[in-house]
Amino acid sequence: AYMQEVEGFANGTLDYTQLKGDTGPLVYPAGFVYIFLSLYYATSRGADVRLAQYLFAGLYLLNLLLVFRIYCRTNKVPPYVFFFMCCASYRIHSIFVLRLFNDPVAMAILFLAINLFLDERWSWGCFFFSLAVSVKMNILLFAPGLFFLLLQQFGLLGSIPKLGICALLQVVLGLPFLLVNPVGYLTRSFDLGRQFQFKWTVNWRFLPEEVFQSRAFHSVLLLAHLVGLGLFALHRWHRSKESILTLLKDPAHRKPPSPPLTIVFVLFSSNFLGVCCSRSLHYQFYVWYFHTLPYLLWCTPTAKIAHMPKVLLLGVIELCWNTYPSTVCSSLSLHLCHGLVLLQLWYGTGLPPAPHTPLPGKKPLTKKVQ
Repeated sequence: AYMQEVEGFANGTLDYTQLKGDTGPLVYPAGFVYIFLSLYYATSRGADVRLAQYLFAGLYLLNLLLVFRIYCRTNKVPPYVFFFMCCASYRIHSIFVLRLFNDPVAMAILFLAINLFLDERWSWGCFFFSLAVSVKMNILLFAPGLFFLLLQQFGLLGSIPKLGICALLQVVLGLPFLLVNPVGYLTRSFDLGRQFQFKWTVNWRFLPEEVFQSRAFHSVLLLAHLVGLGLFALHRWHRSKESILTLLKDPAHRKPPSPPLTIVFVLFSSNFLGVCCSRSLHYQFYVWYFHTLPYLLWCTPTAKIAHMPKVLLLGVIELCWNTYPSTVCSSLSLHLCHGLVLLQLWYGTGLPPAPHTPLPGKKPLTKKVQ
């Protein structure tokens, strides 16, 4: 289907509304077209599927390398958990090497951007973040966290050039299509109101189909997403005692946050909130957050006895994504697991209580030794 969608562009079609395949119209931004057009030519116009699988196997290994580098920088996750990330997910291997979806391409570029953010190369990080968005829009789930980090690092005025990089790249990539049919390109590639088919949903199978398709239901999910982002921004990402509005100031005029949270926490939790409130999760969407789950589960202080429930939680989530077709039980179980992760993120990352300081002239109370 991807090869059919980019074939029209290869033949000179620049009207985005005319690019389509057997599964429907092209609904991804322009970066997708260029990347899969390269695969189109590399695989003899899509005929050499085996070569495409080898290329995606290489992408899978590169993705793991980028993810491992992020985890090495955070030093939060016990080593044995990486076995589950590499070897225990049939669904992830299928998404990468069997199905050849564009989701892994977007996520690999996203993890490259996060590595650049960790290296404090913010301009290049924004460039690759925007490139990832141009492959698939799900990367925008990380955008609220990135915007918060940019404000934290540079303030409002300092963030404008970084945001400009993101916007300019989208314009440059989409320019051939924007010049021919700008409305058609924007409505097709950034269609936020697109309807999903109930038969493919992994997370809302327990709902009646009419509720699943309801605009009111979609509005409730959007509201829940915005409220969740607001709460995390105010009480978990923002670690300073000053008002969150101080992020708009130049960093040199602010008090340092105490204690700081990592770039990874802000970005991964931003994405996870979006996944939890998604209107529908299809099977290939598992890659949107699979490689972030170990960090989300182990980023909070963990007693040794609490490791096994976290491993069990990973296993249940994997089982839910491997249940085809999804069932009422599998979708409810997935929401329960997501809820448990959210609760841990909320209660495990709060500011520690301030130490009690005795009033001047009063001796601290001590127990008498019998």
